[in-house]
Amino acid sequence: MQLNQAISEFLDGYFSTNERSAKTRTAYRSDLEQFGVFAGNQIELQSVSAVVIENWTSQLRAKGYSPASMRRKVVVLKVFCGYWLRREELSESPFWRVKLSLGRIQQLPKALTSVEMQSLLAQAARSCAVANVPRKADVLAKGQRTITSFRGYRAFRNLALIDLLFATGIRVGEASSLNMEDFTIAELAFKISGKGGRNRLAFVVDTQSAKIQSRHLEIRSRLNCESSALFVNATGQRLSTQGMSNIIAQFRRDAGIERHITPHMLRHTVATLLLRNGMDIRVVQEFLGHASIATTQRYTHVVKEHLIGELKKHHPSIALRLRA
Repeated sequence: MQLNQAISEFLDGYFSTNERSAKTRTAYRSDLEQFGVFAGNQIELQSVSAVVIENWTSQLRAKGYSPASMRRKVVVLKVFCGYWLRREELSESPFWRVKLSLGRIQQLPKALTSVEMQSLLAQAARSCAVANVPRKADVLAKGQRTITSFRGYRAFRNLALIDLLFATGIRVGEASSLNMEDFTIAELAFKISGKGGRNRLAFVVDTQSAKIQSRHLEIRSRLNCESSALFVNATGQRLSTQGMSNIIAQFRRDAGIERHITPHMLRHTVATLLLRNGMDIRVVQEFLGHASIATTQRYTHVVKEHLIGELKKHHPSIALRLRA
């Protein structure tokens, strides 16, 4: 079997029996096709050797790929080889003879400061007010207001989006995939389709956030569009993750925040603040939808750095020694 055929059949077979997102499938296809171009799509699958894999990673390093990106690509190739090993198209995995040093991966999450997060939320509220949409504190005020224009909806959608990302810590892809029926007003909970097919509930516990999310759903339900998506764009289609990133970027610029901010940083921010406020790490793991506690433990390093920084600023021993 030639490599290009093996890649095609793997993508069809593996993803028919493993519940993965479309984004994951796209990433697998991209990584395997990249490897195919390097190794030669017409070579036999059996010719994929340890030397070929090691040379490929050397090329990736020379092209400036980060250790994290290289590791992801190697993992995809391992899954691919394991798939054909189980089907006896490979007599042994080439990875049994591979020796790789991909470098150290820095995985500490980047979080916003409390001031930055507050500025971002405030900017969303201001933008909403400019568009003559009820302010955050007044979203359930007397006198129902009918918002029929997309401009009015868009302003409130943007406020609801940034509020939701911070209130629940959900991933931007999870927010994009939400449908209107996924929000249960009675329980103030969103049904989240998480990574790896792991579903969970994301609860809204802040009163103001609950008002914003309920009001957004009410406004969204009056829009005349066929899509069932909770967040839609100007054409009435599901708002993409890139569209959500653009919204955050615009708020960041309008708020005068200089550094680059991604939607995922809001998830990092709420997780970090929860741990700083004393929440049990197991509860934070459930809140974030992490399959492994090891993933959540990354945030403890951020909290530790904050603790050390505060101790260096305020520990009495430092002041006493300076006076000595």
